[in-house]
Amino acid sequence: MAAIETTPGTGSIPAVSPAAAPALRPEESRVIWLLLAAAFVAILNETTMGVAIPHLIDDLGITALAAQWLTTAFMLTMAVVIPITGFLLRRFTTRTMFVAAMGLFSAGTLIAFLAPGFPVLLVARVVQASGTAIMMPLLMTTLMTVVPPAIRGRMMGRVSIVISLAPAIGPTLAGAILNTFEWRWIFGIVLPIALVALVVGARWIHNLGETTHAPIDVLSVILSAFGFGGIVFGLSQLGAGGHGGGAAAAAATATSTTTLIIALSVGVVALGLFGWRQVLLQRKDDALLDLRVFRSGNFSLSIAQMAVMSMAFFGAITVVPLYVQNVLEVDPLGTGLIVLPGALAMGLLGPVIGRIYDRWGTTVLLVPGAVITSAMLWFYTTFTSGTPVLVIAVAQTVLSVGLAMSFTPLFTASLASLQPRFYSYGSAVVGTVQQVAGAAGIALMFGVMAAATASAAESGADDLAAQAAGTHAAFLVAAILSLPLLVGAFLVRKPVDQPMGAPVAH
Repeated sequence: MAAIETTPGTGSIPAVSPAAAPALRPEESRVIWLLLAAAFVAILNETTMGVAIPHLIDDLGITALAAQWLTTAFMLTMAVVIPITGFLLRRFTTRTMFVAAMGLFSAGTLIAFLAPGFPVLLVARVVQASGTAIMMPLLMTTLMTVVPPAIRGRMMGRVSIVISLAPAIGPTLAGAILNTFEWRWIFGIVLPIALVALVVGARWIHNLGETTHAPIDVLSVILSAFGFGGIVFGLSQLGAGGHGGGAAAAAATATSTTTLIIALSVGVVALGLFGWRQVLLQRKDDALLDLRVFRSGNFSLSIAQMAVMSMAFFGAITVVPLYVQNVLEVDPLGTGLIVLPGALAMGLLGPVIGRIYDRWGTTVLLVPGAVITSAMLWFYTTFTSGTPVLVIAVAQTVLSVGLAMSFTPLFTASLASLQPRFYSYGSAVVGTVQQVAGAAGIALMFGVMAAATASAAESGADDLAAQAAGTHAAFLVAAILSLPLLVGAFLVRKPVDQPMGAPVAH
């Protein structure tokens, strides 16, 4: 009989001793490893374009604003597609969804590699993002379906490697490629890996779980697209106005502000109508995104904590490289190498933290994780134009450790709080919240940084001093936003381990 222990910090929650932990069947393990590899390759491309923008401006003869759309369009597509995956994962088989995801990603990568100009490259990014958006919910739903509760933490730790390491290593990889090759090879190097993953997955992945035959609600799809897309696009306009003085800059700022207000208004209204529509449809189990997942208090608390963490993570990995390049004047490859140790630490710690979660629960991880994250963000507010590069690298690494201690237990505890029939919807909510919160974090950081930089420049500061003031203001906002994490860390709990397929109490 398995040894039962009481899990400290989580109430009287039984934990299965490591020696008695059940194992996956070989075919299930193979499916999860294939999905992990495919998801890593797909998500890697989300953050590669930032470093390549100066090269794209020169090679394609486009403006910086147009080039930024290669990242914005990717995020927009992710925000629109991810909410739909909850329905798709119940409607279609595992193999069908994998082939669709990797097929779209591979096609988009090929189009990008061969793109003759900016419009085709933009289309390629949209196609890429469509496949990427399906992959992560597919991975998380499959994991929750086949992995026994007693070892979900360590398996979800491997998911953390994908979610944290892939986007963080993207700029480093792009910088290394651009030092030797042209921008097309950012896609050319990834393409054969994606094609191999597609062929191997189509051959070896078998179908898991049961499918339904509910019709897709077209109105929900439209409302979801305008709702989530409108919010992400509106947030992307923060700080996108004109810079400097003059009538042209003032006009650009006014246009950006108007676009922001209209996009956010459309997004909020459409999202409200989308929610109302789902409440009606879920009475017949026909919802595109079943909102009954939020009836679980633990799921809702985990999602709220995850949203703040995502804002901190994506905001930091976006602002820190800008600070290092613009203020400390480090080249792109050197910048990537500064943030790389943190990304590696975050990825390597994922499985270890998962094992700790399986044995001891959430509190022992979330509380120190929240303290480390908040403390580091407050430390970031002390950065100046004279801060040593080594200090930046160490601080980024420590922050990554704090985030790693938080993401794995939050992913696992949130989905484990749901009944198995809601896993696909829960995975879609997790992906949507990460994407929207990440976009909000980047947009908020950019907006605050741009406003503070402009204000310092108008006050007579030189360029470096103005840039330093802008990054200081952005980090200050991030530090303030991190404070609720210190409270939420005590509230999230590890759900009691249930037999496979048993309902989880709400």
